[in-house]
Amino acid sequence: MSPSFVHRITKYDPADRDEHGYYTGAEDTASDHGPVEAAYLAAISAFAEASGIDRLEIREPAVTSFVHFGVEPPAEGHGLGGLFPPDLTGYHDGAEVPLPVALELVRVMLRDLGAWCRLEAGDVFTIHVGWDQYVYVGSDRLCADAVARTRELGLFPEPLTASPYAAEFDESEVTEAADEDFWARVRTALAAGRTALLEEAYVRNAVRWHRLTAENLDAVRAGLSPRALLSVWPDLAPDVGAVLAALPEEGAVEFVWEAQDGTISHAVVDDTEHQALAALVADARAACALPLDLDERHPLLCAVLPDSDGVLRARW
Repeated sequence: MSPSFVHRITKYDPADRDEHGYYTGAEDTASDHGPVEAAYLAAISAFAEASGIDRLEIREPAVTSFVHFGVEPPAEGHGLGGLFPPDLTGYHDGAEVPLPVALELVRVMLRDLGAWCRLEAGDVFTIHVGWDQYVYVGSDRLCADAVARTRELGLFPEPLTASPYAAEFDESEVTEAADEDFWARVRTALAAGRTALLEEAYVRNAVRWHRLTAENLDAVRAGLSPRALLSVWPDLAPDVGAVLAALPEEGAVEFVWEAQDGTISHAVVDDTEHQALAALVADARAACALPLDLDERHPLLCAVLPDSDGVLRARW
């Protein structure tokens, strides 16, 4: 459930909106990286303080995919450098961060640097950052002083019935938990010395790949990121040349390959990049090509890691 009191906080004066609510004024839709951005963070901090919140949970974290829609160029490390290590440990669904880190995440989102997430404290407090410097703050308290402080900062707090980015407006596509029954089915698939390919989506648009065997399954499982989306695919094919030759003449695919040292990489390539891809994977010892269209993308198994208490809380 969303908090009872939701405010849209923007730098856009409501007087400059047309009859449909669209802004028609002269304010830029990009962050100024300066006093206006600082005002946003101060306003959010005021709402958090008024709500008694000093920690927030990261929900549905995402990073830039191969298509970037931000108004600013994507930043190295998705703008998360200094907040999380390069492998994004600690940036996962359900991770708790102190308010100062949450505010830095808001800064990253205001700048469209590549990362996005909801920031929530259950149904008590929420921060959602939308397009074009629109921020939605929800609280279980009226926060009259924070509303007044937001106006003092030169921003415009407008009450809403709900945030358009509230999680209840999303539909989970995967509702199966990667429980013991799931892992039993994986073990069955690995029986008789066979191998399989595991796709670990640890945040949206970021994946790691693992070649599974009966011998390494427990070790791989122990290293998976909390609440990851797991997809099990048929194993990589050892005839890399045949995989390359079977690439479609038109359109893009996700190409996955294993190097001689055992590392697994992936890239989205279209029909104009086949020659460059062949050179890149010349020494690969196994590969496969997966469709990008979700209607054609059918793993053998697909499930989401539950929490340690067995409850599935991730929303994929």
